[in-house]
Amino acid sequence: MTTEALDRTEADEDRAGGSGAVGGSRAFALTLVITGALGLLAAWVITLDKTKILEAKVAGRTFTPGCSLNPIVSCGNIMESPQAKAFGFSNPMLGLVAYGIVISIGLGLLAGARYRRWYWLGFEAGCLFGVGFVSWLQYQSLYVIGSLCLWCCLAWVATIFMFWYVTLNNIRHGFIPLPAGLRRGLLEFHWVVPVLWVGVIGMLILTRWWSFWTGGSA
Repeated sequence: MTTEALDRTEADEDRAGGSGAVGGSRAFALTLVITGALGLLAAWVITLDKTKILEAKVAGRTFTPGCSLNPIVSCGNIMESPQAKAFGFSNPMLGLVAYGIVISIGLGLLAGARYRRWYWLGFEAGCLFGVGFVSWLQYQSLYVIGSLCLWCCLAWVATIFMFWYVTLNNIRHGFIPLPAGLRRGLLEFHWVVPVLWVGVIGMLILTRWWSFWTGGSA
């Protein structure tokens, strides 16, 4: 994904100047659709597995999700934890709605939709909540529950990239004001922040269970 692909066309800028509404590049729109679809997939699979766990309990049986591979990579531990229903209902239910909205916005942009400043800032606020929530879940997973869910990890990565490129789009249009030099740097090297972000999470996972990954005890 190049800087040029992320930039608006001159025609888009002309239209924005007349209406006060702006759209986004095809690359940005596809980023929203892809990250939203990945998050939706994760939320959907977790919801199905959570339902099967509950059904098995009612029947007096035990259901082990397919992504429960070992004592560390154990989706079942995550799904049955109190953190899995932080707002009083299953977290994936929130994801089913939120990621669906993101996909809709991305498809709208692909069709030529343009939105006003308040809409983009509202979208920014929603993505900020989302990335804050998954950051809290990351901490809970690593240092409180002590297990990993692969589908949750997919949702984490999707949300991080989604948040960053929505933020970058708002910076590009001037909705989030930054010094010119910083703005140019972020737009030019837009990939650095999300890659480093995900890399840090990967290092935390590696060091948290280093003895397990290297053949020792968990």
